[in-house]
Amino acid sequence: MELTSAALTSLLTLTAMETVLGIDNIVFISILVAKLPLKDQNKVRQIGLALALIIRVILLFCISWIMGLTEPLFTIATKSLSGRDIILLLGGLFLVGKSTFEIHHKVEGDPQVHLHQVEEKTSARNSWMVLGQILVLDIVFSLDSVITAVGMANQVSIMVIAMILSMIIMLLSAKFISDFVDKHPTVKILALSFLLLIGVMLIAESMGAHISKSYIYFAMAFSLSVELLNLRFRSKFKNKPISS
Repeated sequence: MELTSAALTSLLTLTAMETVLGIDNIVFISILVAKLPLKDQNKVRQIGLALALIIRVILLFCISWIMGLTEPLFTIATKSLSGRDIILLLGGLFLVGKSTFEIHHKVEGDPQVHLHQVEEKTSARNSWMVLGQILVLDIVFSLDSVITAVGMANQVSIMVIAMILSMIIMLLSAKFISDFVDKHPTVKILALSFLLLIGVMLIAESMGAHISKSYIYFAMAFSLSVELLNLRFRSKFKNKPISS
């Protein structure tokens, strides 16, 4: 691969884009692994991200097959559905259902359940169940990621390098993001709301309505900024001595 200035620009841009697109993947994995014992969380998180990278690289080398997924398979009423549409629809429904369940569990769950009690009830079977859920969303997110990559770069080698670089960034930041989301319940609700929005967007995409992710990311970045200010304010207020 000849790394010209144009190729380097394409590589850096695609790496940044893949990293941003991977945020929802990290958030989803972070929320799922939080239910596992502490000793298993890091391992399952790393396996989940590694699976995402493997799936994306495999899909990159099946570009002709991916492009074939955009061909209509059948028509319902006036709407033609392709293989890609079906994958996005199922993934979106799964994400909406899972996010709704997690929000309900977070709001209505028993606040008296402590971490060691959760660890006692959690077994290796739960780790495999979590990995199964991660794998389902990895496939959906990877399809979206690869289609974006194909539209931004012409060389498969550049796409693969960009995905590897973005995955290294995600691996390095995943634990920090997981710990931060798990430590702050309000941020966790915000993250789940973000995943709910992504699920709705995937369903809309499958129905032929294109919604730019930039709008969703901007809205969530703004909401997160406000929440970080709230956390900062609450922290200062909590540490402020009470005057007599």
